Amino acid sequence: MKREIAFFDFDGTITVKDTFLEFIKFSKGNLRFYLGFLLNSPYLVGYKIRLIPNQKAKEKVLQFFFKNTPVSVFNEQCEHFAEEVLPKLIRPKALEEIKKLKGENAIIVVVSASPENWIQNWARKMGLELLASKLEVHEGRITGNLLGKNCHGKEKVRRIMEKYSVSEFTTIYAYGDTKGDLDMMKLAHNSFYRPFRKPS
Repeated sequence: MKREIAFFDFDGTITVKDTFLEFIKFSKGNLRFYLGFLLNSPYLVGYKIRLIPNQKAKEKVLQFFFKNTPVSVFNEQCEHFAEEVLPKLIRPKALEEIKKLKGENAIIVVVSASPENWIQNWARKMGLELLASKLEVHEGRITGNLLGKNCHGKEKVRRIMEKYSVSEFTTIYAYGDTKGDLDMMKLAHNSFYRPFRKPS
């Protein structure tokens, strides 16, 4: 029996921009966004030159913008972002591919390093499954830390293997756009790197 599964990176693959950055702009405004990244630039530069792990840099940014935010307030902002902004960021060709695979009865899984909070409603409406980074919450407030590991690189593979018996599928697809997706793409029979971008 033919069984298909497809793993899609989200930011930059399904979307035209990094939704983590766009969500911060949406919830905090451009002025605070740029000020925050200026103040956190040592961590971001450290990550770019591989002195600081991806997770630590992300947590520093999360702590600056969202530490002690009530999770109810945060999730409400996420819902507004998912309704008002996210649809404008989706690549039309990615949407076509998702619809084509759904027509073939493939299981489609979004695998994202971004927190699940602003992706999950969109994924649910699209009928997609989701594996994403999770935010730590303490006494109803966001700490700014991730719960477990950042869903990036090898962690994407670990999450996939934890949830799915990939050997049961006759065809595995994977779609990504950065080095953080390469491990996931090695799982696939058919992998596609930056497939939905216009040729430059």
